[in-house]
Amino acid sequence: MIRLASWIIGSLVIAGIAAWVIALPGTLTLEFAGYRMQPRLGTAVVILLVAAALVILVWAVVRRLIGAPRAMARRRAARRREQGVEALTDAVIALQAGDPARARIMAREAQARLPENGAARLLEARADLALGDMPAAREHYRALIASEKTAVAALTGLYDQARAQNRPEAALTFARKTLALSPDTQWAGQAVFDDLARRGQWAEAVAMVNAEPAASREDKARKRRRQAVIETARARETETSQPNSALEHALNALKLLPDFVPAALIAARIYSNRGEARRAQSLLRRIWRATGHPDVATLYAHSQPGASAVDRLKRLGEIIEMPPPHRAAAMAMARAAIDAYDWPRARAALHGFAGAEATQGVATLMAEIEEGQSGDQGKAREWLARAVRAPRDPAWTADGIISDEWEPISPVTGRLDAFEWKVPVASNARPAPLAPAPSEPVTALPPADAPLPLASAGNAQ
Repeated sequence: MIRLASWIIGSLVIAGIAAWVIALPGTLTLEFAGYRMQPRLGTAVVILLVAAALVILVWAVVRRLIGAPRAMARRRAARRREQGVEALTDAVIALQAGDPARARIMAREAQARLPENGAARLLEARADLALGDMPAAREHYRALIASEKTAVAALTGLYDQARAQNRPEAALTFARKTLALSPDTQWAGQAVFDDLARRGQWAEAVAMVNAEPAASREDKARKRRRQAVIETARARETETSQPNSALEHALNALKLLPDFVPAALIAARIYSNRGEARRAQSLLRRIWRATGHPDVATLYAHSQPGASAVDRLKRLGEIIEMPPPHRAAAMAMARAAIDAYDWPRARAALHGFAGAEATQGVATLMAEIEEGQSGDQGKAREWLARAVRAPRDPAWTADGIISDEWEPISPVTGRLDAFEWKVPVASNARPAPLAPAPSEPVTALPPADAPLPLASAGNAQ
């Protein structure tokens, strides 16, 4: 309603102005080619306005005719671009839907309509890769490397292709090139880091970790753990050849992760072999209170080189109270008591854990106690039979592999910090580098009068 009223009022105003202009007094004399015209002033103004409008109209028509070919070309280009974008969309959808053949057809159509668009060629390369046409995919990717916009995407495709073809060296080369072009590319950084860890190039690996940004609290915790694992790996590697350097690395790891068992074991072994038993025991006592790891208790008992089995049992009593608070403490105490031929104490240590839920380790120790204390072969065989069916004890496990020692990387995938102290879920077992003699218990350490070996079992939390 308001619009209609405004239109009517505007029309009346324009009509009034036109009538006023036509009614203006006076005449205008025009001479042209021998003709003279003397229209009224208002009529002349109207004629001039009409003439101007006609000129504008004619010029608009002429300009439209002149620009028609160019406009038609723009319209064709826009339609071609729309068709190319539609084909590109169909290619993406087909590739995600698991139809690489249609994705390749659509990508080629998109590339024909959008020759300057690198995404079309990238999709065609992805489709070739999904179809197993490796040579065609490689050619597309190599052509895309020349462009700054598509270089990282092309290198990503070449990396995936190299991994699919089981060419790890080529894949690593592409990862390094990607990292040089884009240092923030996560998969490239992880690939290069995993390779450094697999090769044991810990100095370069820790340099990469140190350069990583850590904004959130979780990122900082993850970074500290990786640094601690690498420092422990360096300590483990040089424990025998360079004990002083190994001790420094182990202590650095403990600064990052105060309760990290592998680093604590390495540092304690080095202290013990240097004759600094008190330092070793102080460190092990702290780690034992924090973790209750059985290897910590075992090493604590052997922290004084040359000590007798009875002395080791007494020393273990300093950190393990009777009755033991948990199974790991009970097994460590029972092991030390068996070595000292203190059968009653060994039996008492296992009393609360030798019921229906006894684990393999508890059952094996009970078999030793029955045979050693009373010579009852029948009960010993009964316990050994239970050990076969009993639940397993925690062990160092990574990717289905069980190791007697903590290792910094998985032997299957090469992943750093893969080993966890937990109950194994697989039956695969990985033998220790140095197996004990058949007559010795599996958990037995070297004799009391022998020096503590630097490369003995080192485990992590």
